[in-house]
Amino acid sequence: MANQEIPTRIAEIKKANPGNLMARHFNAEYFTSLSETDQQQLLKICASGIENPDSSMGAYAMNPQDYDRFAPQLDPMIRDFHGINADSPIKQQHDWNTSRNICDLGEINEQLKDVSMRVRVARNVSTFPLPGAMSQQQRVEFENLASSAFDELIKNPEYGGQYLSITPGSPNEISADEYRSRVAAHQMFKDMSADPYLNVAGISGDWPFGRGMYVSKDEDFLVWVGEEDHLRIMAMQSGGNLNAMFARLATGLEILGQLLPPFATSPTYGNVTSCPTNLGAGMRASLHMKLPNSTSGGTDLSQLKQEAKNLGLAVRGAGGEHSDAGSDGLVDISPSARLGVTEMQIMQRLYDGAAALWALEQGG
Repeated sequence: MANQEIPTRIAEIKKANPGNLMARHFNAEYFTSLSETDQQQLLKICASGIENPDSSMGAYAMNPQDYDRFAPQLDPMIRDFHGINADSPIKQQHDWNTSRNICDLGEINEQLKDVSMRVRVARNVSTFPLPGAMSQQQRVEFENLASSAFDELIKNPEYGGQYLSITPGSPNEISADEYRSRVAAHQMFKDMSADPYLNVAGISGDWPFGRGMYVSKDEDFLVWVGEEDHLRIMAMQSGGNLNAMFARLATGLEILGQLLPPFATSPTYGNVTSCPTNLGAGMRASLHMKLPNSTSGGTDLSQLKQEAKNLGLAVRGAGGEHSDAGSDGLVDISPSARLGVTEMQIMQRLYDGAAALWALEQGG
């Protein structure tokens, strides 16, 4: 498709798919004002939303500088998703002080002591392009860099563990059976080559080269390498104690930050991530709850999604994005906002929202 035809195509997408933020905010005048080189770069960023009109965001950055370089197009999309007015300044602050508020779901109800919780942050190092623009060689080079950092983490008795690679020929390569078992255990990420959104964005390119996962000896601290971002650093626990989980993540993140090149940041948007939905804290905190009454036995998420949205939460199936609820009503809930909120505000919002949804489930 010729560049001059792009505005017309995107206008059609906007009309048919108003939820596509790329199409909703596409600035045709700005696009046509760009040089041909910049037009091609912006089209790479917007490609997923053009080829997949049902996208929610519809854009993935290719380089850490893209958010500032193409701000006239991306900033309105970012503000729309994160609920920030056009005339409000964006100021990303950080707060990892988990002692300030006690957020333990187990104290609400005994059944909530069994919830599965996960908090992760997305990080990209400043010395590589973002995954959508990486070559196979760069993917493997970054994996080797990360693996060296994990070697140091493995020496730490608080972590230990191992690095598991799915790169063909890697000295840490695991079997296909172990990979599948790790995916089934919700530890390793799924085969991205089947994802049409990530395929168009280039993020799943060269699969499975440059991909793997570090896992601690207690399997409560994990790091994905080569997924949607260079690193997805996460803590996983059961029991409802959000404070303990966030503290575990904060410590591990601090250690890795000392072992790797500087993480990419934007003076406006905080931590730089491939998808604009993760900017700011770069954090997704979630937990799995069984809410059969609120999901009609797992067959209908519509009412629960609306209730959750009113609480600043997003709901999806326990199998991940674009999945359905389990037959027992098992769903994944997480705060939607990442930009302009601190890590501890995200923790508090997850706790308050989970408590409110539990009360709704019980008929409260």
